[in-house]
Amino acid sequence: MQQLPWIWLLAALLMVLGWLWQRRRDNAGIVDVLWSAGLAGAALLLALSGTGATGARLLVGVLATAWALRLALHLWARVRSEPEDGRYRALREHWQGSQLKFFGFFQFQALLVVLFSLPLAAVAGHPAPAPWQLAVAAAIWLVSVGGESLADAQLARFRADPANRGKTCRSGLWRYSRHPNYFFEWLHWCAYAVAAIGAPLAWLGWLGPVVMYLFLRYISGIPFTEQQALRSRGDDYREYQRTTPMLFPWFPKS
Repeated sequence: MQQLPWIWLLAALLMVLGWLWQRRRDNAGIVDVLWSAGLAGAALLLALSGTGATGARLLVGVLATAWALRLALHLWARVRSEPEDGRYRALREHWQGSQLKFFGFFQFQALLVVLFSLPLAAVAGHPAPAPWQLAVAAAIWLVSVGGESLADAQLARFRADPANRGKTCRSGLWRYSRHPNYFFEWLHWCAYAVAAIGAPLAWLGWLGPVVMYLFLRYISGIPFTEQQALRSRGDDYREYQRTTPMLFPWFPKS
């Protein structure tokens, strides 16, 4: 746990650079890229300097780093090629362009890097996780990363077709959940909770899935995304809301 102050310091410095970048570009979407990159760095630091079983912490470190880097690269591709995300445009309007408030927002994201590092820290301090734990954690990771990548690819393919402008994607995984990408992002955190079972601070492992669910469901994920979808797609999206589960995949209503 002695690594956490360093993780916060490095994340805070990274977010200062991100704040300067968004100030010049008027695009706060970079904060999501840097949050993911910060987690990748935290995962590597904990894997290399933890006190727990070497094999387990290296495995989890590699998995967490790979997940975070994939997400960072995916988000960077969007940030550099698309206008500012509607969530951040709304914040910019609400805050009347206040750069001080944006600075505070970016620094809050640095604290979130530390918060979401805690499950990884629990695994990094685990003296002897059972082989079944690591196998289950790796399986969850594979399913979640594969599912999130597939959902992202399906949505990108749908949006690339000009005929779909103003329509809602209902193909593939998007038929069974309005936010399959968020579902698999949440599921990914369950991998570290399983790997942390039996650790001295095992309860920290569950912070990932619990806090991520709260953020996605009630704070920064689904509420903003759905408000924007209702503004841009209206009745088509309302029908999608009526027939399709919000987060956890299930068969659509008729």
